[in-house]
Amino acid sequence: MKDQDALKKMAADAAVEYVKDGQVVGLGTGSTFRYVVARLAERVKGGLRIRGVPTSLETARLAMQAGIPLLADDGEWAVDVALDGADQVDPQLNLIKGGGGALLKEKIVASAAARFVVIVDETKRVPVLGGTFPLPVEVVHFGWGTVARKLETFGCRAAPRMRDGELFITEAGNLILDLLFPKIEDPGRLETELEMTPGVVCAGLFVGRTDIVVVATQQGIVTLNRPGARP
Repeated sequence: MKDQDALKKMAADAAVEYVKDGQVVGLGTGSTFRYVVARLAERVKGGLRIRGVPTSLETARLAMQAGIPLLADDGEWAVDVALDGADQVDPQLNLIKGGGGALLKEKIVASAAARFVVIVDETKRVPVLGGTFPLPVEVVHFGWGTVARKLETFGCRAAPRMRDGELFITEAGNLILDLLFPKIEDPGRLETELEMTPGVVCAGLFVGRTDIVVVATQQGIVTLNRPGARP
């Protein structure tokens, strides 16, 4: 029986194979990503030439230690492939992301990528989004309590994310509200409605963006492809 870390490494190693020489690579955030960076570092030492766009300060630190050149945060990137994890994946390859608090940067990079490859273990696959895992929504400071009450009209409970007894602040300087939905029946519509709400910067729903999901299972790697996506 493989443990969680072994599954994460297996999925990361498989996902890194989608990276080709000369590409600009979006580098996600989360517990799986140290394995992604470690494998990329091995390939860079072997001659792979890439440039990275990190989605968090922690990922940037890991990439620099690994010798991966990084593009400027305020650059205009043409990202060839973005690699990232997810907190939940439904059968249509829609995602909940943002459990690590980097959802805004992750969404910007995923939106800029020609190909978006998601790395998960089998526990992240769900028949419907929501339920036991909250949906993160990044909001501005001003009026966040009022925004939270507005978001609850969509059928959820909203709670500010806390860390060490203080409001959690994202690297972009915003707050995160965690929305607990029994289930999310129409993630596409909800994503649109949330992001149209004044005060909301970004919702942790990634709908229709995923090209490939690399899933590590006890039996090996399973690859899920969006219909029409390049294999």
